[in-house]
Amino acid sequence: MRIARVIGTTISTIKDEKVRGSKLLILRQTDETGEIIGKPYVAVDLVDAGVDDLVLTGHGSSARQTYQTKDCPVDAVVMAVIDHLEVDGEVVFLKS
Repeated sequence: MRIARVIGTTISTIKDEKVRGSKLLILRQTDETGEIIGKPYVAVDLVDAGVDDLVLTGHGSSARQTYQTKDCPVDAVVMAVIDHLEVDGEVVFLKS
């Protein structure tokens, strides 16, 4: 799993039949405090996340282990919206 921030959405009218109807989000990986560290990538949203949410993502074969994405050509999924992060006993992120 990785922590990422939702930075946008994308729409694709022509796509593989197995991902038709899936919401696609644009994400950037973050560190454990929520600071952006990675390049943008697209993930299938399984939990109705929104722009600026901090989320947990699954990648590779793990992304294809969900009910919605089983045997689908996906490499990343959003599987949880983070409410807060605590690192070394200190809350470093709290959803407002």
